[in-house]
Amino acid sequence: MAFSANTVRYEARDHRAYITLNRPERLNAITAEMAREIAAAVQEANDDDTVRVIVLQGEGRSFCSGYDLKVYAEEGVDHQGQVWDPIKDFRMMKANTDHFFTLWRSAKPTIAKVQGHAVAGGSDIALSCDLVIMAEDARIGYMPARIWGCPTTAMWVYRLGAERAKRMLLTGDTIDGVRAKEWGLVIDAVPADELDDAVEALVDRMAGVPINQLVMQKMMINQAFDNMGLQSTQNMAILFDGITRHSPEGRWFVDFAQEHGFGAAVRWRDTGRFIPDGGGPVPDDDVIAAMNSQFDAGAGR
Repeated sequence: MAFSANTVRYEARDHRAYITLNRPERLNAITAEMAREIAAAVQEANDDDTVRVIVLQGEGRSFCSGYDLKVYAEEGVDHQGQVWDPIKDFRMMKANTDHFFTLWRSAKPTIAKVQGHAVAGGSDIALSCDLVIMAEDARIGYMPARIWGCPTTAMWVYRLGAERAKRMLLTGDTIDGVRAKEWGLVIDAVPADELDDAVEALVDRMAGVPINQLVMQKMMINQAFDNMGLQSTQNMAILFDGITRHSPEGRWFVDFAQEHGFGAAVRWRDTGRFIPDGGGPVPDDDVIAAMNSQFDAGAGR
């Protein structure tokens, strides 16, 4: 039976499989359904003896903008009440993380092709692939490190080292493809109009290698990461992610999103405005209007 899904597309040809995140109207924002369907598509590619390399890409102008905050922040889906069950939350987020990490655990190599954005949870997905190629003008980062998130795959430190991982996660900043390549976060960055060709050139080079060779080389490298404690680090990151979303500050962020919309909440977070310890009153309409005016004036320069 042909692979069927609602949020991803799957195609196999010429010894390669293409998995396409397919919610372009939401910049391919993540839902639980998408996480499950990524894992199913990876399994489909691994079960196909004609496939040697897997390419993960996003439909439209963005690879992935992270979790769909209209669903999870503004509407509060899966956000628990005042009494927080950490194990219930851990099981939910570990399931999503394990789905993303099928890209890393896949026997066959995986390549992420990033245009537009690979941010927040979208960076978790991209960095779960073995190799990442970005457009030079694309952005990658984990802005929820400022509030309401911890990267559950924990791949920043393994790819960047401690100091640069701290630089990213203690600020929530994003960097473009050029800087990501300079720092060794991704394998290559090319002009946006050359992205498809760059990915295909790498896939062509890899697809000529027998499957057993690809699998053994990848397993050997991945084992080194496992020996460094990758799984235990992920477990801590997943637990911390749940805490960040249910801490007083995390609840303040959800209240903010529900009162003013997730767009305003994200703008407050990402433009570096002060986030109070312990939460507190949500900014009123006048403060939000002033923020938006300031932002729009800056964007028009």
